Amino acid sequence: MDIGVFLPIGNNGWLISSTSPQYMPSFDLNREVTEKAERYGFEFALSMIKLRGFGGPSEYWDHNLESFTLMAGLAAVTTRIKLFASVAVLTVPPAVLARMAVTIDSISHGRFGVNIVSGWQKAEYEQMGIWPGEAHFARRYEYCSEYVQVMKDLWASGRSDFKGEFFQMTDCRVSPKPTRQIDIISAGQSNRGMRFAAEYADYNFISAGGINDIAQVHPHTERLVAANAAAGKRCGAMLLMMIIADETDEAAMKKWDHYVAGTDLEALAWRDAQAAADVKAEAHSTVGRMVRSDRVPTNMLRLIGSYETIARQMDELAATPGLQGVMLTFDDFLIGMEQFGTRIQPLMKSRQHLLQAA
Repeated sequence: MDIGVFLPIGNNGWLISSTSPQYMPSFDLNREVTEKAERYGFEFALSMIKLRGFGGPSEYWDHNLESFTLMAGLAAVTTRIKLFASVAVLTVPPAVLARMAVTIDSISHGRFGVNIVSGWQKAEYEQMGIWPGEAHFARRYEYCSEYVQVMKDLWASGRSDFKGEFFQMTDCRVSPKPTRQIDIISAGQSNRGMRFAAEYADYNFISAGGINDIAQVHPHTERLVAANAAAGKRCGAMLLMMIIADETDEAAMKKWDHYVAGTDLEALAWRDAQAAADVKAEAHSTVGRMVRSDRVPTNMLRLIGSYETIARQMDELAATPGLQGVMLTFDDFLIGMEQFGTRIQPLMKSRQHLLQAA
């Protein structure tokens, strides 16, 4: 099972709370997290793109770095770990994005990939006057399909004459070509999103909820496996999750209870109002899950417990059919990465190859 880290490119990470660790994003912070990931044998690091936060007392995600710029910087100071940057497809033409990706491929010597963000939060785009209207909700994966096809054409042959509904290329050129395949990641949770992933992506992030509820993961990997079978492709399932660890199960749960007590309900309400704008969203979709989520600081799967408990749960996840990897978030990234690297990973049977290699 591959392990990656979801970098803290936005303030306060992935806890919508005023009592969780509060911090601003910076290159130095993300560099330190990525260097820890590389030191502890993580396979990849990914940064999101967020153009407008949720506000509230915690100012949740009101402060963000830009993904491609950040990953270009990290590519220059790392040597082994794979790096993924995220693109909000409504903001950058695919031919320009293809050239940006080739540039970071050159900086990283072939360690780069692209995460496709179709755009569910219209306020991000309305503020810049580029929201294409409510029809985008229903057609965003058709838009993404053409977007990715243009990029793949340019990376493969250096030119594109693609003619579609959203993009028309006329002897479009990109050179040099990448040194190796640039992998595509998506995060479609709906059935339509998973079909897009199966057809165009190499990996797709899946989501589950609850605390220590590993059984929730399998139904989502099954849906991606089914989409792969229909498309005749092999897109790997990557689980997004959070780790909150301490010496004992009780101490770790006490942390979570403290974060829940400070849940930023105002920020959650703003997020949910944005999600509700997609009135035809599938129940499995990202926005569908948001609207139905509990009033807690995060709705992703949380592994909360002692180092031993979390190591055991990670091994159980590694045995989940169809799951290729996980992408980790932490309540406190610097402390959490150190805990994982020195206290949790050495106890994981599924990661023993790293200790043997060392």
